[in-house]
Amino acid sequence: MTNRFRGRADAGARLAAALVPAQWHDPVVFGLARGGLPVAAPVALRLRAPLEPAVARKVEAPGRPELGVGAVAPDGPPYLDRAGLAAVGITEDELVAALGRARAEARDRVHRYLGDRPAAEVTGRDVLLIDDGVATGSTAIAALRALREQEPDRIVFAAPVGAPEALEKLAGEADEVVCLLRPSRFRAVGEWYADFEQTTDAEVSSLLGARR
Repeated sequence: MTNRFRGRADAGARLAAALVPAQWHDPVVFGLARGGLPVAAPVALRLRAPLEPAVARKVEAPGRPELGVGAVAPDGPPYLDRAGLAAVGITEDELVAALGRARAEARDRVHRYLGDRPAAEVTGRDVLLIDDGVATGSTAIAALRALREQEPDRIVFAAPVGAPEALEKLAGEADEVVCLLRPSRFRAVGEWYADFEQTTDAEVSSLLGARR
């Protein structure tokens, strides 16, 4: 654990150092809410880019709220863990209500962060989607698919730490994946932070307001 990050701001600064040398075309930085925003903020600052929230909600199995079977963003196609669904005997048709609830929650959260302000236009621009870490990758995939539908020039996913198998899945959704630590023994994102306190909505609003 000698490579642990002090906190999300430290992780964001180290991630920014790795991302800044690349060539970027009119970039927009999205932080996956909530924990990804404090990591994304230093990157947006270094790239002199807008900072926007990306929201995705986990889809719960019917009658089993502890079991996540996918994720969905406010718009765009959902991500479903089809192998997981098959293992517990749930069909996609049985997820219609759960998908609707998760999408409505995602839209409500975006409105909470942005109000009536539209998100930055990304068509033809480079987009960076950033999270504080990757365990399963489900919410990141849903967010990437929603961003892809807006026709950016390029989508890069970046995180300070991630499980190798989850990062492999993300490589099939993003044009590039940047991750500082890919530990072979990965149990939880929080293990790689000295301070992993939950990010609050107030912190998110403060970060977004500062960048505007």
